[in-house]
Amino acid sequence: MSEPQRARLSPQDRRAQLIAVGVNFLTDHALDELTMDELARRAGVSRPLVFHYFETRQGMHRAVVTTARDSLLVASVPRQDLAPRERIRDTLLRIAVFVQEHRGTFYSLVRGTASGDPAVRKIVDESRELNAERLSDSFIELGLADTPLLRIALRSWVAFAEETLISLAIERETSADDVVRFLEASLHGMVNSVRDQRL
Repeated sequence: MSEPQRARLSPQDRRAQLIAVGVNFLTDHALDELTMDELARRAGVSRPLVFHYFETRQGMHRAVVTTARDSLLVASVPRQDLAPRERIRDTLLRIAVFVQEHRGTFYSLVRGTASGDPAVRKIVDESRELNAERLSDSFIELGLADTPLLRIALRSWVAFAEETLISLAIERETSADDVVRFLEASLHGMVNSVRDQRL
């Protein structure tokens, strides 16, 4: 009796499978270590098939980073049923937990793209911009004026928060609650410092 044929994946499913393998690779490795050959080996497919879906190594990196970034953004969507301060705390807590559960991925997103191509850096920068906008919405709801200085400060704070998450949540394995307390204090302190500034 012949063995049943393995079900063929649709092009969309095959591409999604390859991207998932790439995202999983980031758990223990830097983005720059992900080559077409390595992805093909881990996925159990041929190298030409990987090239068929991504064309270039840079294209593969962009697809993997976009998926990893989106998973963080989806996991940290602000809960609109919460009051602004509670919403900020809840969002920060979910980000801290995500970072601890996906530390390699987060580390690669923040640090591993520093020497990557501009398109990859742009993907990561877009997530920083969105996180700053989410914070801005909450603070405007709390009565702060929507000023250019507030937006600059929040974008800068997001970069600070990323480094803090790496240093505390990943490298020192500080509890998520303690990390969030520190992030909250720094965030509100920064916002209070620019509240009445006019530049």
